[in-house]
Order: sequence, then structure tokens, then C-alpha cells
Amino acid sequence: MNVARLAIPEVLLVTPAVHSDARGYFMEIWHAERYAAAGLDAAFVQDNQSGSSQGVVRGLHYQIEHPQGKLVRAVSGEIFDVAVDLRRRSTTYGQWVGARLSAENRHQMYVPPGFAHGFLVLSVRAEVAYKCTDFYFPEHERTLLWNDPEVGIDWPLPTGIVPTLSDKDRSGRFLREAEAYP
Repeated sequence: MNVARLAIPEVLLVTPAVHSDARGYFMEIWHAERYAAAGLDAAFVQDNQSGSSQGVVRGLHYQIEHPQGKLVRAVSGEIFDVAVDLRRRSTTYGQWVGARLSAENRHQMYVPPGFAHGFLVLSVRAEVAYKCTDFYFPEHERTLLWNDPEVGIDWPLPTGIVPTLSDKDRSGRFLREAEAYP
């Protein structure tokens, strides 16, 4: 397995070892000891999966209390996965990083606690699975506006595709008014 630090070094891009033969392939998507040795030492308590169509943007979500770390992967299709640093004391506060995750490249992205997370579906359909370091508490969930110009995420929207958003995501807060972490 290879673990690379992105431009915000706490966000990790994981390329698992894939063992292929005539039957297909095998890979470990989580092994606590191996991932810890590679720099990702997390205790996961909940697994989630979603399915979405091309042009869907989910996020940017975070929990102001019980912040969640997330290990994200595309089980099928392709997404552009994004993390936004919401730690006020961080030198990268308000900055974002993103990576393409697909069933083909099998990459995973680790978004640590203290970050907002979201993704854009690039393929016709995508299934996304992610492990969380804390449970979901809807009363503590917050949403950062997906297209806040101050954050400036360069979403790779396919030509002619208008993003599909939930009401919650459409009414997210701008960074300047969002609750953030110390």
C-alpha cells in the first residue's frame, strides 16, 4: 500500500495493494495495523454507503461536536472527493484538497476530524463507501456551502451538467459564517 499526503498534509490519499490474477483481484480496504504503520491510525465505528447519479454533489458536511474522520472510496464509478480544513488555528484553515476516487483506481481518501467533506459524482452512477471514526449525530451536523467563492473549490463539473443538490446542501453556510473548530 502507498499513502501520500496531499497539499493539506493531514488528508491522506491511500493506494491499496491490489493482487490480481486470472480470477480478478483482491485488496484489503482496511487493516488497522498496516494502515497505522503507514500513518493512518484511526478507530472506525460506523460504515456508510451511498449511491448517486452523475452531477450529484453531496456535502460539504461536518459535525461540530463528535467530529468524524472518514476513509472514503468509490466502490463503483468515479467521484471527485473534497476535504475543507475548518480548524481555525490551522495554517490551512479554509483551504481545500481534492482527489479523484474510482472503482478503477481503487484509491481511498482519509479526511480527518476537523474537516468538511463532500464529493461530486463524475460517472453516470457511483457507489461511495466510507468508514467513520465517530457516529452520526444529526443535531451536530453542519453544512459548508459547496460553491463558496472564498473556499474556491475547482469542481470538475462535466460540460453541460448542472449539479444536483439536496435542500440541505443548497442552503449550506459560507465559510465566514460557518461554525468551525478551534
